[in-house]
Formats: sequence, structure tokens, C-alpha cells
Amino acid sequence: MKSLRADRVLTPDGWRDNIRLDIGADGRIAALSPADGGEDRHVAVLLPAPANLHSHTFQRAMAGMTERRGPDGRDSFWTWRQLMFRFLDHLTPEDVEAIAAFAFMEMLEAGYGAVAEFHYLHHQPGGAPFGDLAEMSTRIAAAAAATGIGLTLLPVLYQHGGCDGRPLSPGQIRFGNDPERFARLHGAAGKTLAALPADSRLGVAPHSLRAVDRAGLIAAIGLAPGGPIHIHAAEQVAEVEDMIAALGGRPVEWLLANAAVDARWCLVHATQMIPAETIALARSGAVAGLCPLTEASLGDGVFDGARFVESGGRFGFGTDSNISISLAAELRQLEYAQRLHERGRAVLADADRSTGRVLFDAAVAGGAQAAGRGAGGIAPGAWADLIGLDASAVDLEGKRGDDLLDAWIFAMTGNPVADLWSAGRHVVASGRHFARDAVTARYRATSARLRDRL
Repeated sequence: MKSLRADRVLTPDGWRDNIRLDIGADGRIAALSPADGGEDRHVAVLLPAPANLHSHTFQRAMAGMTERRGPDGRDSFWTWRQLMFRFLDHLTPEDVEAIAAFAFMEMLEAGYGAVAEFHYLHHQPGGAPFGDLAEMSTRIAAAAAATGIGLTLLPVLYQHGGCDGRPLSPGQIRFGNDPERFARLHGAAGKTLAALPADSRLGVAPHSLRAVDRAGLIAAIGLAPGGPIHIHAAEQVAEVEDMIAALGGRPVEWLLANAAVDARWCLVHATQMIPAETIALARSGAVAGLCPLTEASLGDGVFDGARFVESGGRFGFGTDSNISISLAAELRQLEYAQRLHERGRAVLADADRSTGRVLFDAAVAGGAQAAGRGAGGIAPGAWADLIGLDASAVDLEGKRGDDLLDAWIFAMTGNPVADLWSAGRHVVASGRHFARDAVTARYRATSARLRDRL
């Protein structure tokens, strides 16, 4: 049993002062009680640590490399995607493991207690499978083990190069599987999690309606009947137009009509919805997986946040392309995009909670649901996914309650995350990950080798 004393704690029932929190040997919160002075460690502010609900870790090594226009003077999501395809063709399993470990370390230091890895890089350059179909999944699991992050692994089914059923392009060939081979890959990937702590989870991710057909979608869903099930949906205008031409409906509209979309599901992005889709998705109980920094970077569009929240929708946050791994920045970007769209302020705040509190509560609850993770708040029985903030930071000093969250998300330029626990594993102390030096050295060496290959 480990114990913490916190001056202020954010619980599902609100803020509480001078609390003792006990962490059991199983990594779960065992009890909350008044502090008695005999605790093992003191933190000023204790928060639940959200799960990062959408990540492609290998893209971390591309950050900063795609900020030039194409030869025709134009750039878009689709031209960026071609650059990404060319980049990943140089990645070895060892590279993927090193990059993933570095990204996972940055996520923990940023305040994420767990990650849902949307993992689609399965095969060798040229598309030939490895001798072990789950070779790349094993590398993701190894990176999670090395860093201590809670992992929800989401192997991705990717069948086609477009929603018209065209063959995979050379850039997509490393992703491709038919449903039968994917089922074997998925089963093998699940076995890799046996070496990880008990909080790891296995889900499934049909990549998108442009990359899987109806039969593939049904087969993928059947591999994870209890969820979590993640899918890219309605990210780009061209994607919506192609879906209407191929299937006669908009992506979210079609999914809601043809799949049993419920609380097991996470629809990632959903930036291109009409109001009726927004309301229907909110009422489905599914999580909208928002990645505001990546969505801004790729010009995806602005999620219809105000309407979605007013309709009771659930949402959480992911780092997607990992162009900048910052929990506070993702939350801030969502609200600021709403303000620009609505031409107002505090768009997502409600009568009882500040903007920062609404965003943070959503990140915690939505992330836990989307990751299939028994966390989602500081309460007995939940995984001990915890953030300890440095309340002596200039912008936090003297702040209480929701003002603490608002100052962190909207005012600070630094990172006040001093401590982080993932299922009770104390992986960040004094703002530094326990394996930072080794993980960074390996990432530096990998980056240097990649520069030589590119």
C-alpha cells in the first residue's frame, strides 16, 4: 500500500481539501480519507490523469518535417498523407519501438496516464508480413513496458485504398490485411499484452469507411464485442463527398444507421458533420475523439463542440500525429476554435463549471471510456491514474478550485505536472520521467539514422 497526502483533490464530487489517498498493490485507488500526516508522499494538487484516446506514435518522428508547400504551390491533408507514407516506408521495428517509447514518455510528462494506440503499421516495406504477424504490435507493447504507460492497443484493419474499393497504394501496403489475416494478427497482438500490467486492454479499429468495406467492418467489430472500437470518421470534406458517392450517405450518418454505435465506440475527429449528425452522435453514447492540434495542423475543420455538448455528447482528447504532445494545449485549442467559430468566449463552460473544468472533466471521462479503462476519476476502485501539480508555479500560486485548471490550460507556458502515476506506477517525479535519459538517447540515435535514410 502506498499513500499520498494532497492539499487539494479533484474528485467526481468536486474539490476536496487535505485528503489521504491510498493506492493498493493492484494499482487501484483503495481509499480516500482525511489526511493524518503519516502518508508516504505529499502533493499540492492531485488530479485524475486522462487517457490519450488517439495516437499514431510513429508520426512523432515526423514533427516539423511537413511545413512546406507542395510543388504545385498547394498543401492539404492529402498531400501531407503522401509525405507520411514516404516517411513510414523507412521505419524498422526497432525504430518504431524507440519512437513510441519517446512519445509515451512525453505523454506521461504532459499529464496523460494512458494511451489508446491506433496501430496500423503492421508489415514490412513492400507489404510482406513479418514472420510474427504481431511484430509491430509487440514493439508498441515493449515501448509501453519501458515507460510504464497504461496501454489500450487498437490493431487497425485496413483493406482498401479508398471507399470505392480500389487496391492499396504503395504507401498503404504496410497497413493492409484481409479480414481473415487481420483476425490472426489481432489474436497475436492480444498475446503480446500478457507481459504488460493488468491495466492493459485490447480493442479494435476498423480504420475508416474509406479503408474497410461492410463485411470487414462487421468482422472487425466481432473481434472486440465488448469494445473499445475506434474508427476515423468524417475528417475531411473530400472523404464525406466520396462516402456519399460510394455508400449514399455521410460517414457518421451511415455508421449510425448501419452499425450498433454505442458507448463501446470512439469516432475520431468527426469534424465534418451536419447538425443532425452531431445531435445523433451525441445521443448514441459514443465518444467523439478530438485531436485539436492535429486537426488544426491538417486543416481538418472545427468540431461542432457547442451543439455536441448541448446535446449531451461525450468527448475526449488525443494527440494523433503527436506534432506537439501537450495535454493543456489540446484542451485550449478546442475551446479557442469554438470561440473563433462562435465569435464568443467561454463557449464550453456551463453554469457550474469553468471552461477549463468542463474540458478537463471531459478529457478524464471520455478518455477512460474510449480506452476501455477503469479510471475516469479519483474514487475507490478506479485505476490510480493521477497527476500531481506543482502549485508553486507562478500562474498557479494562490489559485483554488476550477481557477487552477483554467490557469494551467489558458495561462501557463510551462508544464506544472510534477508527478504522474499510471495505475499506481509512479513514472514521473519532479517533472521528469524515470527513464528519460535512456529513452531520449535511443530516440536521438533513431532520428539520426532516419535522417541518413531519408
